[in-house]
Amino acid sequence: MGDDSEWMKLPIDQKCEHKLWKARLNGYEEALKLFQKIDDEKNPEWSKYLGLIKKFVTDSNAVAQLKGLEAALAYVENAHVAGKTTGEVASGVVNKVFNQPKARAKELGEDICLMYIEIEKGEAIQEELLKGLDNKNPKIIVACIETLRKALSEFGSKIISLKPIIKVLPKLFESREKAVRDEAKLLAVEIYRWIRDALRPPLQNINSVQLKELEEEWIKVSSAAPKQTRFLRSQQELKAKFEQQQALGGDADGGDDDEEEVVPQVDAYELLEAVEILSKLPKDFYEKIEAKKWQERKEALEAVELLVKNPKLESGDYADLVKALKKVVGKDTNVMLVALAAKCLAGLATGLRKKFGQYAGHVVPTILEKFKEKKPQVVQALQEAIDAIFLTTTLQNISEDILAVMDNKNPTIKQQTSLFIARSFRHCTPSTLPKSLLKPFCAALLKHINDSAPEVRDAGFEALGTALKVAGEKAVNPFLADVDKLKLDRIKECAEKVELVYGKKAGGAAEKKEGKPITGKTTALPGPAGDKETKDAATKPGPVKKASAVKAGVPLKKGKPATAAGTGGAGPKGKKGPETKEIFESELSIEVCEEKAAAVLPASCIQQLDSGNWKERLACMEEFQKAVELMERSEMPCQALVRMLAKKPGWKETNFQVMQMKLHIVALIAQKGNFSKTSAQVVLDGLVDKVGDVKCGTNAKEAMTAIAEACQLPWTAEQVVAMAFSQKNPKNQSETLNWLSNAIKEFGFSGLNVKAFISNVKTALAATNPAVRTSAITLLGVMYLYVGPSLRMFFEDEKPALLSQIDAEFEKMQGQTAPAPTRGISRHSVGGGDDGEEEEQEEVGNDVVDLLPRADIGDKITAELVSKIGDKNWKIRKEGLDEVTSIINEAKFIQPNIGELPAALKGRLNDSNKILVQQTLSILQQLATAMGPNIKQYVKNLGIPVITVLGDSKNNVRAAALATVNAWAEQTGMKEWLEGEDLSEELKKENPFLRQELLGWLAEKLPALRSVPSDLLLCVPHLYSCLEDRNGDVRKKAQDALPFFMMHLGFEKMAKATGKLKPTSKDQVLAMLEKAKANMPAKPAPPAKASSRVVGGAAPAKFQPASAFADDLGSNTIESKPDLKKAKAGGLSSKAKVQGKKVLSKPNLKEDDDKSGPIFIIVPNGKEQRMREEKALKVLKWNFTTPRDEYIEQLKTQMSTCVAKWLQDEMFHADFQHHNKALTVMVEHLESEKDGVISCLDLILKWLTLRFFDTNTSVLMKALEYLKLLFNLLSQEEYHLTENEASSFIPYLILKVGEPKDVIRKDVRAILNRMCLIYPASKMFPFIMEGTKSKNSKQRAECLEELGCLVESYGMNVCQPTPGKALKEMATHIGDRDNTVRNAALNTIVTVYNVHGDQVFKLIGNLSEKDMSMLEERIKRSAKRPSSVPVRQAEEKPQRTQNISANASMMRKGQAEDMSSKLKIMYRTYRIQNRNMGNHSETAHTVPREFQLDLDEIENDNGTVRCEMPALVQHKLDDIFEPVLIPEPKIRAVSPHFDDMHSNTASTINFVISQVASSDINTSIQALTQIDEVLKQEDKAEAMSGHIDQFLIATFIQLRLIYNTHMADEKLDKDEIVRLYSCIIGSMITLFQIESLAREASTGVLKDLMHGLITLMLDSRVEDLEEGEQVIRSVNLLVVKVLEKSDQTNILSALLVLLQDSLLATASSPKFSELVMKCLWRMVRLLPETINSINLDRILLDIHIFMKVFPKEKLKQCKSEFPIRTLKTLLHTLCKLKGPKILDHLTMIDNKNESELEAHLCRLMKHTMDQSGKSDKDTEKGASRIEEKASKAKVNDILAEIFKKIGSKENTKEGLAELYEYKKKYSDADIEPFLKNSSQFFQSYVERGLRLIETEREGKGRIATSTGISPQMEGTCVPASTHTVSSSIGNTNGEEVGPSVYLERLKILRQRCGLDNAKQEDRPPLTSLLSKPTLPTVASSTDMLHSKLSQLRESREQYQHLDLDSNQTHSSGIGTTLASPSSAAANIDDLKKRLERIKSSRK
Repeated sequence: MGDDSEWMKLPIDQKCEHKLWKARLNGYEEALKLFQKIDDEKNPEWSKYLGLIKKFVTDSNAVAQLKGLEAALAYVENAHVAGKTTGEVASGVVNKVFNQPKARAKELGEDICLMYIEIEKGEAIQEELLKGLDNKNPKIIVACIETLRKALSEFGSKIISLKPIIKVLPKLFESREKAVRDEAKLLAVEIYRWIRDALRPPLQNINSVQLKELEEEWIKVSSAAPKQTRFLRSQQELKAKFEQQQALGGDADGGDDDEEEVVPQVDAYELLEAVEILSKLPKDFYEKIEAKKWQERKEALEAVELLVKNPKLESGDYADLVKALKKVVGKDTNVMLVALAAKCLAGLATGLRKKFGQYAGHVVPTILEKFKEKKPQVVQALQEAIDAIFLTTTLQNISEDILAVMDNKNPTIKQQTSLFIARSFRHCTPSTLPKSLLKPFCAALLKHINDSAPEVRDAGFEALGTALKVAGEKAVNPFLADVDKLKLDRIKECAEKVELVYGKKAGGAAEKKEGKPITGKTTALPGPAGDKETKDAATKPGPVKKASAVKAGVPLKKGKPATAAGTGGAGPKGKKGPETKEIFESELSIEVCEEKAAAVLPASCIQQLDSGNWKERLACMEEFQKAVELMERSEMPCQALVRMLAKKPGWKETNFQVMQMKLHIVALIAQKGNFSKTSAQVVLDGLVDKVGDVKCGTNAKEAMTAIAEACQLPWTAEQVVAMAFSQKNPKNQSETLNWLSNAIKEFGFSGLNVKAFISNVKTALAATNPAVRTSAITLLGVMYLYVGPSLRMFFEDEKPALLSQIDAEFEKMQGQTAPAPTRGISRHSVGGGDDGEEEEQEEVGNDVVDLLPRADIGDKITAELVSKIGDKNWKIRKEGLDEVTSIINEAKFIQPNIGELPAALKGRLNDSNKILVQQTLSILQQLATAMGPNIKQYVKNLGIPVITVLGDSKNNVRAAALATVNAWAEQTGMKEWLEGEDLSEELKKENPFLRQELLGWLAEKLPALRSVPSDLLLCVPHLYSCLEDRNGDVRKKAQDALPFFMMHLGFEKMAKATGKLKPTSKDQVLAMLEKAKANMPAKPAPPAKASSRVVGGAAPAKFQPASAFADDLGSNTIESKPDLKKAKAGGLSSKAKVQGKKVLSKPNLKEDDDKSGPIFIIVPNGKEQRMREEKALKVLKWNFTTPRDEYIEQLKTQMSTCVAKWLQDEMFHADFQHHNKALTVMVEHLESEKDGVISCLDLILKWLTLRFFDTNTSVLMKALEYLKLLFNLLSQEEYHLTENEASSFIPYLILKVGEPKDVIRKDVRAILNRMCLIYPASKMFPFIMEGTKSKNSKQRAECLEELGCLVESYGMNVCQPTPGKALKEMATHIGDRDNTVRNAALNTIVTVYNVHGDQVFKLIGNLSEKDMSMLEERIKRSAKRPSSVPVRQAEEKPQRTQNISANASMMRKGQAEDMSSKLKIMYRTYRIQNRNMGNHSETAHTVPREFQLDLDEIENDNGTVRCEMPALVQHKLDDIFEPVLIPEPKIRAVSPHFDDMHSNTASTINFVISQVASSDINTSIQALTQIDEVLKQEDKAEAMSGHIDQFLIATFIQLRLIYNTHMADEKLDKDEIVRLYSCIIGSMITLFQIESLAREASTGVLKDLMHGLITLMLDSRVEDLEEGEQVIRSVNLLVVKVLEKSDQTNILSALLVLLQDSLLATASSPKFSELVMKCLWRMVRLLPETINSINLDRILLDIHIFMKVFPKEKLKQCKSEFPIRTLKTLLHTLCKLKGPKILDHLTMIDNKNESELEAHLCRLMKHTMDQSGKSDKDTEKGASRIEEKASKAKVNDILAEIFKKIGSKENTKEGLAELYEYKKKYSDADIEPFLKNSSQFFQSYVERGLRLIETEREGKGRIATSTGISPQMEGTCVPASTHTVSSSIGNTNGEEVGPSVYLERLKILRQRCGLDNAKQEDRPPLTSLLSKPTLPTVASSTDMLHSKLSQLRESREQYQHLDLDSNQTHSSGIGTTLASPSSAAANIDDLKKRLERIKSSRK
């Protein structure tokens, strides 16, 4: 006993494993008790026994085994984990229990198996039992059969799958063991109970004796339907119901219910084994079938007939066989063989079922045409064949072929076709027989019932009767409107006799009961896929009642059968009001009309109708109108009244008032009476004639609209357009088209005959009158809204210019939706349940495609072409394919007949030459577009092979295949693709490319479908194998597609399909299914009427996939909104919104409702409270290496108060797709919920840090995208991150900077950059510094680069805690083992060196020798070290510039955000030079950055020009720096690191302005926005004073950047550019509204600005942008502001210079000069108000220079006369306003004789004196006009005399001298006419002569007129091109510019700047000049300096004030400048600070 006691102490589970059987027995007993005792099925105790249960059942000791079996049974029954043990336990039971001799053991084994089935493990058990049937031990086989039988008997055939059992039955009947055979017999009887006769075919081949016995047994089986008696755990409701019925003893209802569900489920075909017959065909079949002897052909056919008798055939390529049989049917002369071939086809169709569908289209026309045979046996065979074929396809697919035969002349063909249609209709349901099909069929059948042959008529009646029965009267009646009563009764009579395949309930029930709720038993429609939704509605009577009540508001889209719902009272009746009845009226004679009119109109009225006096006619019209207004509808004789109106004078009425009344009356009659088309005919011609009339047009249009409402728009429109185009008046034509455009919007598009309009529109497009063309294009735009892109096909052959206009119009319409019709609705159906209107809307798109004239290319597809395509030589194959391409291109639109092409192309899809494969794919794509929806019939034999190509290893081939498949699917819809096994066969192939592409495609297409064929289920097993594919992409795609499969198939079917998987796989897949179940999108709801086109925009609704329905939460909400509204209105029919599973629909509705509110709820002080809690450590501090669950839970709790519940669910969902959805929603709500976002910012950032730990890239990318937008928003809102937010977010963001993916690193860097705008850089620094300690080398490198960028942008002060410590830490990385990190560290320190100089070495401290040498080497490479000897700087400079570039590109890698690297180099180069020259480094920070762009150009050109005049440059340099270098070092600097970035407003503004010129659009926009903010606030705007020039320069640099770079960049989103333009223009408009600031703009800058703006206005690329016109309008407005508000002297001067430049430049467009002149004209108009504020001396100097460069003769040579007129007008206006005083203002002109200005002014003065009495009307034309008039006659005589002299040899010189004198006296005399007729030589001779004389007389060389460099460039040593675009144009003639020019200019400049002593007394003293607000410096002193100092181009703003000093140093030194009143106080402060800084740095 000692042993016993030992094991007695062990725990139960150990006893069960003990080697002693007693111990085990005891263990099993205790386990049994324990199992019965534990009542919680999820108790952890269960898990202990998971691995032991198998041992329980397989115990080697029989006694213990019995106990073990009992315990195991208890375990399976009670434990929730029992399912995991199914496989092993079941196999144990089969192998070790069923062979036991004890009956009890066997019973327990069976019970365990049945219990497993009860806990949903049926498939696994069935699998094990079926395996057991192969066991050698007959006992086991018998037990397995018995268990299967019991299972079937108890659970029913729904749960026990019969197909595999039936498969093995015949084998069991053959067993040698009698026991097995007997058990098999019992099983067969049991199966028969469930499926009845479906069992016969599979067992027909067993032993005849056994079969006979079976038959006898089967007869005894009760005919009552069997019922499930044991239920699964998930069927507890059914169980309760069953028990209740048992208790009541009556099973009346339930039985039927079940039967309904079970019976249609089993199809004998499904139970059969497929037989492969193609290989069994006789070898010589194809030769024999072509043989000449009919006997041989017969033999071949008989062989086939034998093979096709197999009831189920294996799928394969039957194309050749079908082709051979079709040929026999169509062409064989022996009718017996025709019948035989037809039988073979029938057999094939029956055996292949849906798989035969692809061949149906080829065979149907042949069979139908063969019906001409009279022999009954042939006809019968053909009938059987075509009926069998019909079942393999759909009516839709073969409708084209049938309709084509309907018009055949042969009555037998017509009769048989009608009969076939009738038989086909019987198989249809209302959903498979939509209106779009009924319409053409009814039209064709109506012809048949009027046929002369009685048999054709009878067949027609039968077909129509069947249609009526199936689709219901409501659907068919509209098409029978014109049928007389007799025939209609006949049709109805036929309808009553028809017996439908699907029972009568299918079609008519709903109709008959008219709206009564259907209760009790309602049949589910066994439609094509046993429509789930209908079933649900049917089995639950509750909602159905409701449905019928609300039906009127819920239109059902076609495809949803309208069962069970009744039709709502208004339905059928609504249709039959007067609305749809068209009013027919015969034409009345004029006498009758007069009588009728006399009865209702006053006599006086009729008499005065044709009175000669218009007033009487008007009075008559007034009476007429009153009479009409008072008449009742029923008594109004419309035709009579309108005929009265048309009586003489009728529509030729000359008085417009009478005419207007007349037209108004027509409209009244049409509205108030029963207006017929006959009446309309009377008036329409007159209306169209008046529609273009200015006064009567509107009334005519109103009348036409009223008629359209009375007679329907389609008819009216056709009449009106035809009338308009039959006459010649273009105004009428264009107005008619305009009316039509509006009418379509008001009436909708249904019913319009597009074809008729298109021919008229084409006529209109070809019209010469532009108004007609414009109207036509507008009409096309409106049609596009309804018809979609297919409309363009009609206009492909128009001229390109016209086509581009049409395209532009279409583009405007894109994205818009057609408005809901507002008129004419009453005339259409009122019936709520009617979906007529929607149908029509939908059909429009189709109609258009149907209207296209399609070419038949069948005859072009010759055998020769086909053989070419199949040739061995690839070049010949290519030729063949090229031919096909050109055939399709020529035909454009083709008929479906393409002969042998499909087979030929199919062969090319697996061509070894990939180029040919791609070519074939593009042909197939073309084919789809060309053939349109008819391509359907080729899906199986051409479409599916394209899917195979998706498995190609080459990426581009796959992409082409995908594009092709999409093009096809767009035409065919998805149903054709999903039907049959083809798709599942493709998915079965283990090709990773094929699988991922195909699954991706399905995931894209499935969400948009409302129903799918049941065959989709066949793909599921392969989908599961994809979920476990070795290839990660395949797995991902399979997971993505899973929810969409489930959306259509439902969770149950999907879960059931996992049964065949291995246990391990099964659990994984089930887990994924559960996950997918949560993500499962709702099926797209049938769109409500109002929104029937919303989703689809312009394209026809038919092809609209509800795009990315699953991903886009937004669209989910949209879809369900209309339904929600209705649900509130009157209780929504549960059917209209079933979402996959019935149960789901309730929460979903609610959820959608909630989504409308804000997503972030603002909790007052919520954020502060959270921070306090974190500080007080009440909650966890957000600090972790990887997020633990408690952090996630904490965040969830914190969010629950301030984030919408549904969004929170998405955010914390286990699946990443939901995170993507959440981010999408957050992006959408970002702008609209700014405050909410800010109030929850800490939580949002924390949640985003969790996303950084996700592995999914798509979520990460989306999160970073969101962060970019978020930080942009925060910086706009001027928000500053709190410490808490920063510390819980930045460290995690920095982790991501080390991501391996480049694109992510870039994004993170961009985000870090943006963060500096909302969080101080100095605080960012330590976080990034921390990041350099990471183990990830990429992260270290990126962080070091980022540190370099921070130092570069913000100076040394960002280095925390101190620059020294920071640099030491950075320097440690120079010795890093990773190369990129070393480089980054070196680059960063070089950057600091560039900013800070040698001090860096002190700060770094001791470095190892190796590191130090690396650093020094790098610094050397990047720039020579600063030297103390000033002389050497000059030599080093050019070198340094080049050296730096090498390292600069490394510096800012991945930092495109900031500026281009070139700018950086320039910036640094400049800083180094600057430091060397002034020996101070601090100023480097204050240099604004915007001028790098120009610097860039200057650097390139510097060399060439410097060679010319080096001395000038050197001299000026010293000049300028003199005053700066003598400060007295008295003032101490604030600190050695004076960070002027944050302390000084001016420099902050400099910094912001520098960003305006950034090449990064967003940076620029931000800067502009900030400046705009400053300018808009009055108190702050003053801060901009002194920075205006600088800001404007930055702006026009940006304008130039856009013009040259951004606009040309294809990748850039043009919306970005429009945003940038609007920011630039907006901030400038704001600036130019502030007069004080606007006046600060200097001439040079204004000139450049005007140049930029005018260039922009002329940029044709801008006009092409979507909002381009708006941009150009804004620029116009801005230009006006600039002209009005700038300093008038400066702007006038700038315009003159700009005009001069533009006229000189050969490249400048005449349009440019014209706009400059328009600006000048505007200035001239402003002169009277502004004359006193203008510095006339400067303006006249400019005019003088202009006239010097452009003497009169030269101006006259201009193509346009405008320049000369503009100049004259300006001078004339100045003279008029100033009088003689004008001549006192020529002080600034040095040599007045150089131009004709003085002479001209004198002349003008003289004239003004003469003309003083007259008015000044001729100002515009210029005073010269008067002079011309006075002496016109004399002049000609004198000139003729002079030219005679020049022409003669001896007097030439004298003549020229006289001409010169004359021209000088009359400077505007026109000698052009005299020169025009002479030779070119003579003309140049005269000009040369005049020039010589001039030179002699003036006594000095004239400046070459060609060197027209703009005045503000005078003295420049840099080529014009570097200054601005405009001036670069100036010197295009390429002539060398001599020194004299520069001397000349220098003189002028010195004069302007007050440095010339000559004529000093003419000028006001210098100081007073300076104190004026209008500084008289044309090119602004800054400009002059720039020209000398190209390197200092950047610091325009900084040195602006010093510039003035340098010019005054000679006389007054610095003191004067500071005292000078012109310097504003702010500028003085600025100067002082600068000087302080210089001193401190020198110290």
